[in-house]
Amino acid sequence: MAGNLGSSPIQPLDVGNVVSAGMRLYRAHLKDYYLLALKAYVWLFVPVYGWAKFYALTSLISRLAFGDLVNQPESISSGQRFVNSRLWQFLLAMLLLFLIGIGMVIGVIIVFGILGLIAALIVNGTGSQNNPAIYIFLGLIAFVIAIVAIVAVLWLSTRFYLVNLPLAVEDNVDGATAISRSWELSQGNVWRILLISFVSVLVTTPVQIVVQILTTILQIIFTPLIQDGSTVFSLIYFALIMAVSFGSGALIVPFIHTTKAVIYYDLRSRREGLGLKLRDREI
Repeated sequence: MAGNLGSSPIQPLDVGNVVSAGMRLYRAHLKDYYLLALKAYVWLFVPVYGWAKFYALTSLISRLAFGDLVNQPESISSGQRFVNSRLWQFLLAMLLLFLIGIGMVIGVIIVFGILGLIAALIVNGTGSQNNPAIYIFLGLIAFVIAIVAIVAVLWLSTRFYLVNLPLAVEDNVDGATAISRSWELSQGNVWRILLISFVSVLVTTPVQIVVQILTTILQIIFTPLIQDGSTVFSLIYFALIMAVSFGSGALIVPFIHTTKAVIYYDLRSRREGLGLKLRDREI
């Protein structure tokens, strides 16, 4: 890999070092990673199979970045053959994560449904329909529970943050075991991973601001033209919006995945002794 990933050996890596290392990897391979991400976005137009390709190609970026971290760089073609061989496992992982997400949403709905029922019983049972204090008290309880629910969802989501890495890197891993592997690696590191993810998103804010400005400009230009019923301008507007969205996404996604690769490397090195030689050299 071109250049060192940091200035001093720190174990474990702190948030700033992880994000910095991810950025260095991203900058060192910007063109290759951008083209891979752009190719991945184009596959989104193909239902099911294309979605699996998107997940596999973006995970390939993480695999290539991890290869640099362990001082075993790999060609894009070699890495692509590996992730393509697990294409349906990537799809399985996506499906399982989707079902887990649906389960979390249903769980939250059930909890708030039960709480709403209990609140109604309390208000009606005590005859306090006209007592503002009761509503303020119940509102405060609902607010606290909402915060707890958000934290719980973030915690659970973070436990599955690294699912694509074992699937893209490790041997003898399928879609289901990749989920359990992510759960294992993230144990005891949830809030640190969440903080790194938050900082990574903040780093991409300038790109998102530019995208929002461009989108607004296009909307201002094309809205009057589209309102006149012109199909041609509608198609042009759609094409330009897709181009801006995919182009900006292809800039952001590689950075997110190189940062994930650094997190994965760091967790494995501390849990399993992976890459200690590289760490001694300098990270």
